[in-house]
Order: sequence, then structure tokens, then C-alpha cells
Amino acid sequence: MSGHDSSSQLRSVLPFEAEPAAVRGLRRVVRKQLVEWSLSALAEEAELVVSELAANVIKHVGRGVAATLVMEAAGDRLRIELHDKSYQVPVLSSVTCDDERGRGLHLLAGMATDWGTLLTATGKSVWCELTAGLETCSRRVRRAEAALMEYRRDAGAPPLLRSRSVQILEESATDLIADLLHWATAQGGDPDGLLDRAQMHFEADTA
Repeated sequence: MSGHDSSSQLRSVLPFEAEPAAVRGLRRVVRKQLVEWSLSALAEEAELVVSELAANVIKHVGRGVAATLVMEAAGDRLRIELHDKSYQVPVLSSVTCDDERGRGLHLLAGMATDWGTLLTATGKSVWCELTAGLETCSRRVRRAEAALMEYRRDAGAPPLLRSRSVQILEESATDLIADLLHWATAQGGDPDGLLDRAQMHFEADTA
């Protein structure tokens, strides 16, 4: 994985090989770059988006293939592009727990302000845009909705009914919280302490 395009202060070009170890490195580089660009508020979302895009390349194009991450910042807007040498365009569609494709795209669509795919001379680019100008609460709400939709797909839940979507997602949120408490217990943690800390973070964000 190599460095950063010096031709523009707010453009970073990072070639890499699509390997799990490289994905971890990309996350670190992304966070460092966004801090330098005074966009650290977007670091968490950007790291997740980059991880999902890179994981899709590994899964659907091939492990070890050449790929390139491009980030461009203008004002409070960050554009992320991941280029690979496959012409196969990803499609956002309804998925179930048995589907191997489309999961990362649903998460991407829930996180990003906008996203899409462009065919290039050597393959394709999957891109998305994140905006730092959104309130923290709004970003958290979008992340939570994306996580809940992914959780429902993993659980094999039926499609949402428009008339009861909020109620159904609340039920899924309850199940997800219960699963997290089981996870904390299995790791030797304190589930009550986890809930207390989550409540403290919520109150701090909404103060």
C-alpha cells in the first residue's frame, strides 16, 4: 500500500492488494488522512465504508487482486472511490440470510449520502459520498438503521411492512441489544455495565 497524491492537498490515492491484512491497514490510513483534513468526524463511517468496499473486492473479484482507494474532500463532503479491474457491477437488491451478495451494499446505502458505480477503462469504481455537516445524532440514527437492516437479514427476517416498519425495527433493536448482552457475557464482560455505558453515551450525545 502506498502513499498519497501530492498534486492536491485534498486528494489521496492508495493502491493496495485486496488482502484482509491490507484492509486493516487501509482503515488506519483513512483515519490518519481524515484527521489531517480536519474531517475526523467522518473517520468512523469512512473506515466502515472502506472495509465493506475492500471486503467486496476480496469476495467477488479475488483475493490478492490489485485495487485502488481514492479519497477526495471538498468542504464538509468526502468522496470515497474503490477501483478494481472487474467489469462486474454490484447490484443493490433484496437479500436474505443465505445471500452472499448485496449485504455490503445495503450497509453502504444506509451510511452514505449518495453512492453508485462507474465503469472505467480498466474495470469499475464503486463510490460513495459522506457529509460531515450532518448532526451527530442524525449520523448515529443512519448507522443504527443500517445495522438493524443488516441484523434482520442475518436473522432471516421477512421484509419490512411499510405500515409497521418502526415497530418491527424496534423489535429487532431489542433482539440485537439482547444478543450484544449475550456476547458481553460470553466474553466475561459485565452486561449491566455495558448498558450503563451505552446510556451515558446516549445522554451525552443528546445533551
